[in-house]
Amino acid sequence: MACDRRTLLLAGALALVSTATPALAQEAKTQDAKTPIAVIGGGNIGGTIGGLWVKAGHPVMFASRHPEDLKPLVEKLGPLAKAGTVEQALAFGDAVLIAVPYKAYPELGKTYGAALKGKVVLDAGNATKARDGDLAAEAESAGIGATSAKYLPGARLVRAFNAANYRLFAQNAHRSGAPMAVPIAGDDKQALSVASTLVRDAGFEPVVVGGLDAAKKFQMGSPGFQRDATGPEARKAFGIAE
Repeated sequence: MACDRRTLLLAGALALVSTATPALAQEAKTQDAKTPIAVIGGGNIGGTIGGLWVKAGHPVMFASRHPEDLKPLVEKLGPLAKAGTVEQALAFGDAVLIAVPYKAYPELGKTYGAALKGKVVLDAGNATKARDGDLAAEAESAGIGATSAKYLPGARLVRAFNAANYRLFAQNAHRSGAPMAVPIAGDDKQALSVASTLVRDAGFEPVVVGGLDAAKKFQMGSPGFQRDATGPEARKAFGIAE
């Protein structure tokens, strides 16, 4: 009788292990999973930051109106990198990096607004008078964060990767010593958390400056633009308490 009892207990324990193991494996798999990312624009910023994410293990789809032109980029980056249309990339990515000329924002929002709705969107665009005309004047007056939000309604917008030249990002990613700070701003706390993780994965330290209205503090032409600073240095410059 005692033997039968021990047999039953052992069988029960084995059953628990067999059912728990797949669950634990799935949990580990979920924790290790990398966010699929859509990069709209395969130019200097898109190619640089997207490439850093690929190296960190993220599957990335780069998109442009002519995805065939992105073939050299994705071949260089390897199997985690793909090229596609904007529609394909937005369907692919759980997070989106927008790295296109700012003058394209109104049309981008109009054409792809439904696909962008609810997605975490890292907005790396800068507005320049020579290229973007009245849109640059609007961004200067209203602030770049508010202007982007106007043309990309429904997106969970975070300003990120706009405050430095792509060469600074390429040179300083995963550098030894204190990482280079990347200022970010947004109104959605969860989106800020996702963006912070992606900034770290690219090899930098995220510094949350504030809501979207605070993005003007590091937009082009501001004192916070084009700064190669560590996290503590950036927080001090932006007046953020440690």
